[in-house]
Amino acid sequence: MKFLSYLIKPIAKIIINQNKKWINNPIEIQEKTRKNLIQNASKTQFGKSHNFNLIADYQSFKVNIPIADYEDLKPYIERIKAGESNVLWKGKPLYFAKTSGTTSGTKYIPISSESIGYHINSARDALFNYVVETGNADFFNRKLIFLSGSPEIEKINGIFVGRLSGISNHHVPNWLKTKQLPSYKTNCIEDWEQKVDEIVAETFDKDLALISGIPPWVQMYFDKLSQKTGKKIKDIFPNFSVFVYGGVNFEPYKAKLTESIGKEVDSIETYPASEGFIAYQNTQKDKSLLLLLNNGIFYEFIPAEEYFSENRNRYSIGEVKLGVNYALILNTNAGLWGYSIGDTIKFTSLNPYKIVVTGRIKHFISAFGEHVIGEEVEKALQFAIEKQPETEIIEFTVAPQVVDPNGGLPFHEWFISFSSKPTDFEQFKKDIEVKLCFLNSYYNDLIVGNILQKLKIISLPKTAFIDYMKAQGKLGGQNKVPRLSNDRKIADELIKLVE
Repeated sequence: MKFLSYLIKPIAKIIINQNKKWINNPIEIQEKTRKNLIQNASKTQFGKSHNFNLIADYQSFKVNIPIADYEDLKPYIERIKAGESNVLWKGKPLYFAKTSGTTSGTKYIPISSESIGYHINSARDALFNYVVETGNADFFNRKLIFLSGSPEIEKINGIFVGRLSGISNHHVPNWLKTKQLPSYKTNCIEDWEQKVDEIVAETFDKDLALISGIPPWVQMYFDKLSQKTGKKIKDIFPNFSVFVYGGVNFEPYKAKLTESIGKEVDSIETYPASEGFIAYQNTQKDKSLLLLLNNGIFYEFIPAEEYFSENRNRYSIGEVKLGVNYALILNTNAGLWGYSIGDTIKFTSLNPYKIVVTGRIKHFISAFGEHVIGEEVEKALQFAIEKQPETEIIEFTVAPQVVDPNGGLPFHEWFISFSSKPTDFEQFKKDIEVKLCFLNSYYNDLIVGNILQKLKIISLPKTAFIDYMKAQGKLGGQNKVPRLSNDRKIADELIKLVE
C-alpha cells in the first residue's frame, strides 16, 4: 500500500533534522558520551580495577584504560558467559554477537539493552537520509530482501547468542516485517548454497525494490536468479532501485553487479559491526561515510603507522586530521573498553566528520618493508578496470611471493577471479603496477631498486573463491575474503585451484 511511503517521508525528515543537533556539535557530544560511559560503568568489575573513579578528563581516561583486543578482554567475557553480572557493563548483556575470529576463534561480542537500539536505528537512519535526499520512498511499499546469516538464537546463562544479522532480524519493526524476505525458515538454513537456492525459489517472482547484503554474496544470488530465469535482474525485479551494502569496498564488484542488474541503481554503504553501528553513507553525492558520534560509542584513533609501537599516540575526535590512516578504537555502552576493532579509516571531512574504511590493521603486505594496505590495492585495481571497462571481477586477494619458483626476484602475487577478463591482460597488469607505485612510495622504491620484480596475476576459475570459502567453512553470511595477507596461507590454497 502506497500510504506507507507517504507516512515515512515526514517522519524521516523529522529524524534527520534531529540528527543535525549532534552532527553540528561533535566534540561536545563525544565528550558527553565519554563521561556517560565512565559514570555508568564505574561500579563494574572493569571500572573498579581500572580506576574509573579517578577519570576526570581524556588524559586520565587514556592513562587508566589500555588499548585492548579481544584476547585482552576475553577473561572478562568468559566471566560474563559463566553468569557473572556487572563485569564490563552494568548488569548482563542482552546478547552476545557470535563472530569468527582469525586469531581468537569464535568471539562473543556483548550487546547491551542500551546499545541494541543504536544498531537498529542507525540502519533505519541510513535509509531515511536517502529518502529525504532523493524523495524515493517507494521501496517501502514493496518487498525488501536482506541476505544475512541465520536468525536462530541460542542461550548461554540467560544471555541470547547469535550472529549480529540474526539478532538484528529479531528487531525489524513489525511494519517492515511484512515486506521482508526471505522467510524465517529459509533464513535459518546454515548451508549457504542451499540457502541461496531457496531464496531464489522464494523471491524470483516477487516485487523486490531493495536488496541488502555483502556484494560478493549478492552477486551469487544474482547469478542464480539469472540462471533460473534467463533474465537480467532489472527484468526480474523492475522496481529494484536501492542496493544497501557493507563489509567490503563496492567498487571492485560494481561493474559485474551493474552488468547483472542491467541498469544503474542507487547504493547506500553502511558500516555496521558487532561492536556497534559505526557509520553510514548519508548522501548520494559523496561515497564517504558519516561517523556516528551519538551512538553510545566514544571513539579513539591511533595513527596506523604507530599502532605496533610502544609509544603510540591515541587521539579523540577533536584531534584527528584529514588523510591520516588511523586504527579505529571503540569504547561502547555494551562494555568494550579501548577496543581495537581491527579496521583502519581515513577522514575525508571534519565538518561533518566523514570517513572511508581503508583496510584492516593486520591485513597488509610488508614482507619487504613496503606496507601496502587494502585501500591501495583496491584503488590500483579500480584504476586498471577503468582503463579496460569490459573487465569484471568476482573476487581477489594479494600475497607476497618471497621465493620466486623460477629463481627471480620476489614479487607480489595477485589472485583474481574474472567474470570478464581484460582484452589486453599485460596492459591490465601494467596499469595496476603503475597505480600502486604511485600510491605507495615504498613499493615504488623496491621496484625501481630491483628489490622486487613487477607484480604477477594468477587468473582463477570463477568459482575459486567460493570453493575456498566453502573449504574454510566461511561461505556466505558476513564472511569476507581478506584483501591482503603477509603470508602465503590463503595463496597456497588458491594456487591449487588454478585452471
